[in-house]
Amino acid sequence: MLNTLSYGLLGLLASESCSGYDLMLRIQPFWQAKHSQIYPLLAKLEREGFVQYVRIEQRDKPDKKVYSLTEKGTEAVIEWLAEPPAEQSSRDELSLKTKCIWMTQRDISIPLFLTRLKQLETRTAYYEKLLQRIPEEERHVRSKHFGDYVLLHRAISLAAAQIEWCRWVVNMLEQEEELS
Repeated sequence: MLNTLSYGLLGLLASESCSGYDLMLRIQPFWQAKHSQIYPLLAKLEREGFVQYVRIEQRDKPDKKVYSLTEKGTEAVIEWLAEPPAEQSSRDELSLKTKCIWMTQRDISIPLFLTRLKQLETRTAYYEKLLQRIPEEERHVRSKHFGDYVLLHRAISLAAAQIEWCRWVVNMLEQEEELS
């Protein structure tokens, strides 16, 4: 039985061969994973026959391994896709701090939300750049880029809602201070 990160890596490799580093970059928008998780999983997946790799020699750098999916890996991804997803979980420090925001002053609380706003705006710009890289003719259901296309739209929509919420909270905090 593989874990969700393993299936995610296999799923990413279904569309193109990648190094461990490239996989880490590609999975970040959906799943937080570090080198220390990805490389041991890739070694395990290789030992168990789900992936194979080709060693690429590099100058002035260590050789890199470029992984690709095996038939066994493809079958595992297809089986995993048929399973219902686990309920979504969220770990967000700003949410925890918001719960306790009544304990602090405006000069401490407002910057929390302004910082998140900036993060969201930066992330949205990045997602929009990625979206522009997907050619119009690849934005259909049977394209290997379709998942990226719809997930980027989702990420942009969720970020827009969070931006609106942060602005609303900042507005409330500013109004409360004016009344005090």
